[in-house]
This record gives sequence, structure tokens and C-alpha cells, in this order.
Amino acid sequence: MKRSFIAILTASMALVACKDNEVFEKEMYKNEVALISSDYHNTFKEVVRLTGEEVIGYVAASSGGTHAPDKDLVIALEEDSEPLVKYNFAVYDNSEDLYAKLLPKEKYEIMDKKIVIKAGELTGRTMVKLRPDGLSPDSTYFIGLKATGSSGVEINPKKSTMLYQVIIENEYASQAKNTMYSMVGFANGLSTAANKQLFPLTSNSVRMVAGNETFISKVPNIEKNCLTLEIDDFNNVKIKPYKDIQVVQLDNDPMYPNKFKVEEAFGMRTNVFLLSYQYTIGNVTTIMKERVEMQVK
Repeated sequence: MKRSFIAILTASMALVACKDNEVFEKEMYKNEVALISSDYHNTFKEVVRLTGEEVIGYVAASSGGTHAPDKDLVIALEEDSEPLVKYNFAVYDNSEDLYAKLLPKEKYEIMDKKIVIKAGELTGRTMVKLRPDGLSPDSTYFIGLKATGSSGVEINPKKSTMLYQVIIENEYASQAKNTMYSMVGFANGLSTAANKQLFPLTSNSVRMVAGNETFISKVPNIEKNCLTLEIDDFNNVKIKPYKDIQVVQLDNDPMYPNKFKVEEAFGMRTNVFLLSYQYTIGNVTTIMKERVEMQVK
């Protein structure tokens, strides 16, 4: 009797173990689909060069599981603003002036609002045409997306949404990182030095705070204290007001000829602006002679 009980118990345990193994294998081999993004609020950063033309980006998805799928997996993409609402509240709370924005509709086109992961492959993608010129370097822009599966396709619930971020850059500055230049020169004939952050505006222009004014990342301050550097095909620099500041370019100093150049030494490359200008903020006028540089490699 005792032997029969042990045999029954052993058989029961073996049956449970087999079922557990089946569940484990099913989970292990399951082709669950996820939008490819970081774990930071499901964001994906697309750094695009300002060229004056359309730029191509991609939204991608991947299939989980031990093996590649044996059939095509198709997921549909919907534009959804809800992920951005959650992102802004989580990151900025009630500071609405800091909120990220949806990328304006005229600035992009999703070429096919579905992603196909082909049988035998682990990833798929769809093309996004981006028109980044005119975006503000002071704003964060996202396309909010949500994935839905067709019949038989399972979506990872933690990776079913994405915030596709468009980040602008040009040859001289990037929104992807703080493009910090060092400045040495003269303000009204007196030696001065400072660090300056440059911001990309177009393919051939950047924004910079004038002289040794303090940079404050608020719209009224930016409009009051900043100027634009526009570089032509011959590396001549045209200095213009960004908004409210009064600027007069001075072209009579051979040491500061309003030129951009790239200096190379010991295998390193350095972006250099040699600038001469006069600017007025309120009733105060300052004459600047400055060398603004940043090591780029």
C-alpha cells in the first residue's frame, strides 16, 4: 500500500513538473513584440543634421523569444499623445513652462504606419521623414506612438508605447549635448573670459549669448541677450541679432576678422570663431573682440 502511494505521488510530481516545463518553454519561445526604446519613459532619440532638406529616421520593433518567429509579425502604429502627458508630469510635475512638446505635424511623415517583422528575423522598422529646420533648440520634441498587434501577435505591455524624440544638430553645435565653447578676448578693451553654449538654428547658423552676458534659459532673456552667427561657404561669419539685441558687426580687425576655422594640432581638431562686434542691451554698449573655441576631436 505504501509503495503504491509513493508511486502515485511520484507520478503526480512528474506530471506537475512536465506542465511547469511546458509553461516555461512556452514563455521562453513566445515571440512577444516590443517597440525599441530606452527604459527612460520609453524614449528613443533620433539625432538629425540640419540640412535644409528632409532627413530619414526609423521607428523599430523587436521580437522576443528564444527563436526568430516562423511567420511574419505585423504591428500597427497609432499616434498617441498620452505617453507625452505622463512623461511631462513625471519629469517636470507642474512646471508647464518646461514641458516637452509634440513634434508639429508638418515636421514629419510616418511612411507606413505598421511594422513588419519578417519570418526568420528579429527586428523590423518603418521610415519616418523628418523636416527639422525651424525647430527651436530650446524645446524638446516627441512623436508619441502606440503599438497594437494584429491577430496572433502579442505586444509587450511595458514596451507598447514610445516617445520618439527628434534632436537637432549642425556642424557647429548640437542639441544632443551641451555644446560648450570657451571664450577669451576683450570687452571694451579689458581682458575677459567665459564659457558659452552654442545652439543649432539652421544648417549654417548658431545662436550664442553676446559678449560675457549671463545666459539664462528663459525666453525673455534669450531674446534680450543672444545673437546669431551665420557662416557662409567661405567661412565668413555674419553677426546678426537673434531678437531684441542691437548688434553692429566690426570688420576692421585682422586679429578678429569674423571668420570660422578648424584648427588641427597633435591629432586634435578645434572649432574656432574669431569675432568682432558691438552690441547694445538697454543703454549699455559693449565692444567685443573674442576667440570662441571648442575641441571637436
